[in-house]
Amino acid sequence: MKKLSLSILGLLLCFYLLAQQTPAPAQSKAIALVGGTIHQGNGSVIENGAIAFDEGKIVFVGKAGELTGEFESIDTKGKDIYPGLIAINTTMGLVEIGAVRATADHYEVGQLNPNVRSLIAFNTDSRVIPTVRSNGVLLAQIVPHGGTMPGTSSIVQLDAWNWEDAAYQTDDGIYLDWPSMYKRTGSWWNPGPIENNKDYGTRLSEIESLLAEAKGYGKGKNATTNLKLEALQGLYDKSKKLYVYVARAKEIMDVIELNKKFNFDLVLVGATDAWMLTDLLKEHDVPVVIEKTHSLPSRSFEDIDLPYRMPAIMKDAGVDFALTLGDGWDSFWDQRNLPFHAGTSVAYGLTKEEALESITLSPAKILGIDDRTGSLETGKDANILVSEGDLLDVRSSKVTLAYIQGREIDLNNKQKDLYRKFMKKYGKEVKE
Repeated sequence: MKKLSLSILGLLLCFYLLAQQTPAPAQSKAIALVGGTIHQGNGSVIENGAIAFDEGKIVFVGKAGELTGEFESIDTKGKDIYPGLIAINTTMGLVEIGAVRATADHYEVGQLNPNVRSLIAFNTDSRVIPTVRSNGVLLAQIVPHGGTMPGTSSIVQLDAWNWEDAAYQTDDGIYLDWPSMYKRTGSWWNPGPIENNKDYGTRLSEIESLLAEAKGYGKGKNATTNLKLEALQGLYDKSKKLYVYVARAKEIMDVIELNKKFNFDLVLVGATDAWMLTDLLKEHDVPVVIEKTHSLPSRSFEDIDLPYRMPAIMKDAGVDFALTLGDGWDSFWDQRNLPFHAGTSVAYGLTKEEALESITLSPAKILGIDDRTGSLETGKDANILVSEGDLLDVRSSKVTLAYIQGREIDLNNKQKDLYRKFMKKYGKEVKE
């Protein structure tokens, strides 16, 4: 009992230590950022520009000399202004320490849980969030993992008291982990040969049966409520999108073939072999969320730089895409490197503005929130970043100001605190 009491006390202490930063209050006065270079996120760049916002909304974007009205002016001359970055497909706020199961709340028991809502498990006091936010990620789509159909995703803004305040768009999509045609044998330290998955056809039949049952459930008068089938109804009325984790070319073809029967708003996530099927993806207007361009190719015969070139391949083929650092259950802390993955794509075929769009306006379009955010345009939410250097360049990027819906966000985090602490310990000058 004593050990249990100490454990509970330790857990409460951890929660206390986590709850350090106070969310910013609502915008109270009109603000204008004047003199900087504005990267709108839609391909347009305005030199010596000005962007003004009031009550959380952008009211002016243009040349500094054209700005009129009463605003608190902030000099951004010599700096760059960007839309807030959007992280798709992440467990941020659902996992705190990957190796500690007690801090992970990203999956439920069972294979089919479309009714599980990731949003209500979102921890706004996570210490990971400020480290990601300080590199420009202001919005995130948080997703569940585990099983064939792990649950429902939601979109959050990353400065809030609780999950209700954080909700930017609730229950935007259903996630489906497509079964693999192949399975590995052995273990990671002693791998065996790759074999055909004999259960592949059976698993596909189960998925199709569930979707067909949900369609029938939606058309009928039901004596009892089935929460799992209820959760899937948004796919049929288009209020939710179907996000499918899939990798191989034949599997991608099977996903698209299945979707012909249901006509869902389909998004492929991962889609390692998407480069082989660009014509098919364009024909069916299926966007792709590309995961971790800083990766090795999946096969020995593929070009070593194929993952780096994937964004340019999609762009040249006219396939809508967005970048993310999502890669299973550990896709939380590494989202802080999102702008640098986009920056690498510039060296492999994209322009700087196209790379920026892949982590701002493109994810906003895929998520269905581009009418509110993703670019710096009049009428949209004031989700804005100011950087002293190129946001996409790890050598010069330094976010100095950030606003979510017009609220100035605290850019401090635990890592910055440790930096200052140990610089002072050794008598070094602290460079903010």
